[in-house]
Amino acid sequence: MISPKQLHAGSYLQDMRVSFDIDDTLVCQPDHSDAEEPVVPAAIRRWLGEPLRFGTRALIRELRLRGCSIWIYTSSGRSPFYIRRWLLMHGIFVDGVVNSERHRSGLLRHGFLHSPSKFPPAFGIDLHVDDSDGVRMEGDMHGFRVTVVRPDDPHWTRRVLDAVVGAQRLRCHQETPRSLDVVLPKLMDRRQTA
Repeated sequence: MISPKQLHAGSYLQDMRVSFDIDDTLVCQPDHSDAEEPVVPAAIRRWLGEPLRFGTRALIRELRLRGCSIWIYTSSGRSPFYIRRWLLMHGIFVDGVVNSERHRSGLLRHGFLHSPSKFPPAFGIDLHVDDSDGVRMEGDMHGFRVTVVRPDDPHWTRRVLDAVVGAQRLRCHQETPRSLDVVLPKLMDRRQTA
């Protein structure tokens, strides 16, 4: 029997952490995208909070089949408990949550004076999905992968899947996975020359 990790020409895929921003990525305004139908009974729906972007459940299922660990990385002050409960009520389990508080403490441990708005490598995240071009530029500057999806893009799930497949192929060709061991020396060199 072939396991999900034996997809793509029979090669084993390394586990990959993929994180998602919340605002304008997983939660979009009604005029930007449709919302997922809740999976919980009507009596519980009042605790759902924000609408979940249409396509999210199917995308998360597919990413799990491809050996991905699912994280949320938001600069908002939402608590990890709120985020986990909100997603569970939509039938989605996440492996980790980075909110503004955890982000700050994670970056302080790595000695950032002027921290980027997000820094996924500090949490072992391989690919971050966000609506912000600014986060993508920070990724270019600090050496982490970001896929930008627009709130009104009807093909956003395809963009994410394509980015994951590309990152997994790249990782399969590298001897060691991308980690802080790769990113931090690069950052230290930049600090010394600045």
